[in-house]
Amino acid sequence: MKLSRIDHLGIAVKSIDEVLPYFENTLGLKCYAVEEVADQKVKTAFLKVGEVKLELLEPTSPESTIAKFLENGGRGVHHVAFAVEDGVANALAECDAQGLRLIDKAPRAGAENMMIAFLHPKCTAGILTELCEPALH
Repeated sequence: MKLSRIDHLGIAVKSIDEVLPYFENTLGLKCYAVEEVADQKVKTAFLKVGEVKLELLEPTSPESTIAKFLENGGRGVHHVAFAVEDGVANALAECDAQGLRLIDKAPRAGAENMMIAFLHPKCTAGILTELCEPALH
């Protein structure tokens, strides 16, 4: 698997509207996109710091993995997403061959027209890891 960069840091929040003023007014960042990913039951807001994006994640349903993360005392950084150059499917196959536990067996659609997949934190030093690449049109 060839990682090219950190694509984004996913940050779990109860309310995007409540935390956005901190990022925009205090830190001077600008939100450039807000999007709902219905199948993941999450609303996202994106900001950029240099080449790295911050993805604010707000649950839209109590069944959302973000809602469960927040309920269990989670707050702040939820995951680290790495851009892969050789494709998410290839990276998943490589991770599976190494015996890593996969949350996603195949890439799925994510925010910002990306294909994504997650590796389980039990096999990634406790860090929920996302692999991503732009979706083909």
